Amino acid sequence: MDTTSIDVQQHHNLIGGEWIAASGGARYSIRNPAHPAQCLGEFAESTTADVSAAVTAAAEAARAWADTPGPQRGNVLFRFAQLLEDSKHDLARIITREQGKPLAEAAGEVGRAAAEARFMAGEASRPAGQTFPSERAGFSCSTLTEPLGVVAAICPWNFPVVTPVRKIAPALAFGNTVVFKPSSLTPWSAVYLMELLERSGAPRGVVNLITGSGAVVGDALVGDPRVGGITFTGSTEVGTRIYEGAARRLARVQLELGGKNPAVVIDCDDLDHAAREIVAAAFLCSGQRCTAISRVIVSEAQADTLVERILSHVGRITVGDGLDPSTTMGPLVSQGQLQRVERYVKQGIESGCALLTGGTTLVRHPEHEGYYHAPTVFDRVPPDSPLALDEIFGPVLPILRVRDLTEGITLANGTRYGLAAAIFTSRLQGVQEFTSRVRAGMIHVNHGTASQAHVPFGGVKDSGQGAYSIGSSAREFFTNLKAVYVKW
Repeated sequence: MDTTSIDVQQHHNLIGGEWIAASGGARYSIRNPAHPAQCLGEFAESTTADVSAAVTAAAEAARAWADTPGPQRGNVLFRFAQLLEDSKHDLARIITREQGKPLAEAAGEVGRAAAEARFMAGEASRPAGQTFPSERAGFSCSTLTEPLGVVAAICPWNFPVVTPVRKIAPALAFGNTVVFKPSSLTPWSAVYLMELLERSGAPRGVVNLITGSGAVVGDALVGDPRVGGITFTGSTEVGTRIYEGAARRLARVQLELGGKNPAVVIDCDDLDHAAREIVAAAFLCSGQRCTAISRVIVSEAQADTLVERILSHVGRITVGDGLDPSTTMGPLVSQGQLQRVERYVKQGIESGCALLTGGTTLVRHPEHEGYYHAPTVFDRVPPDSPLALDEIFGPVLPILRVRDLTEGITLANGTRYGLAAAIFTSRLQGVQEFTSRVRAGMIHVNHGTASQAHVPFGGVKDSGQGAYSIGSSAREFFTNLKAVYVKW
């Protein structure tokens, strides 16, 4: 086991442009999921008083930032995007150390964050209002948009750079100020992001960082009446609680939640391509992403061949420390996440699902040697199996067999989630039927569930609530609409 030590630094909250220790003085440490003995740093265990101070700082900065011309706000984000690209190597290594994903994936995440920040920088200068013909002479009618004020950005651990940027960049572009709460598992990336925003010229108090537990920090942000909007990415269960809390005071929410994303394979002429895309989308980030392909629905006529191809591509995955250049899949983020995957795998085996590969942890003592689990594939999984219905959030891929596209669409719609869905087919009619009948926020045809930096991103059913993020649709969440009537 690599026990190489690093300097354990103490990191603080960023409130009103000052790096400040938690009011109670408490701290917590984070560890490398590839080498759990390795402490990566200590971070503020914040209190409700710290949250209140951060919201106060954001509220005091809100008016001046809202009055800053859009192109000037955009210039801050253009500089931020460039600093992200310039810092890709260092920031990627931080991501890999605290989250576990391979270094190439981490670098790709930073690049994607830069692309999204750059797009939103341009949005700051784009017109937002409309004019309308008046039904009465001597009147003009128009609309304009205004910022919400203070926005709470509550982020997960699986994409600790791109997800915060996806929230902070549009918030700033449209004139809001931010209180940012990262996951307790990945606060190191958050500190680095704040340092880049400071260097980009973001004024004091425009972006504030509060670290600590969701039960303390998250709940305090949701309940604070000065917070005009809450944007959250994470589990459906936590998102539901946030929605309930926000509803009590009619605060606006944007929720990006869980998924159980199907890949339907019917009448596909290139099964090797389908298998390659499915495996990449299923095991990227060790399966710990909301848009992962997490079930395959394939016609019985093509199932055996597709399974063979999937196993071939899974066999090429190299599991290891993400800092090792040969690694293509890293550890799970925590021991708790590893145990969750183990429970689902055990349940699948005990219920009689056909385990084709994997199904085990890869070290004897994960708590010391790392949270490694083999990429796992089950075949002939019943539609009512937890493997087919629940978001496992790990490297587990169940395969379900169906007679035809009609049955495949029924199973695709057969969970409470509706985030992303993919179809692999050579029939144009099948594409049309799938895209019109599958209830999902994003449909992918003949490729994995990869999104782009300027296209709206979101889900339906238990996968999302509120305006889609990314692209032009972000404005719907981060601004209020105002109608203006003028009599000449």
